[in-house]
Amino acid sequence: MPLHRFYYAQGLFSAQDKQEITDRITKNYTDLNLPAFYVIVVFIEVPEDSIFIGGKPATNFVRVVSQHLSRTMDSYEGKQAILDFLEAAFAPYVKDRGLDWEIHVEEHERELWRTQGINPPLPNTDAEKLWAKENKAIPFQ
Repeated sequence: MPLHRFYYAQGLFSAQDKQEITDRITKNYTDLNLPAFYVIVVFIEVPEDSIFIGGKPATNFVRVVSQHLSRTMDSYEGKQAILDFLEAAFAPYVKDRGLDWEIHVEEHERELWRTQGINPPLPNTDAEKLWAKENKAIPFQ
């Protein structure tokens, strides 16, 4: 499961912006054959007086914190590629609007991940494909 959290000052993103960013991020992962329901994006809007960089207010700043559980990258090139594709997904809403940003990706051990109390199937297996098809991870879909 990739979990992406966006921290930003109040009012920087509209509801439509958030939906489009989410769609772009999700498509990046589904293009790599990850089930769509693994992709979680959370937008955390904070008051304008609550983001500081170097002790000064930073109302034009977006911090993206991503966690990877279902897949990890085993090379420097793979790690740079994930940063590039995430930045490309949100660039029209951040970079192209002249906002400042920072991103980091955390990788965690798959063995320490469950969803709905279930250890998900191993990557790229028939079991994972069936799981994705049946959307068993989220019963309310």
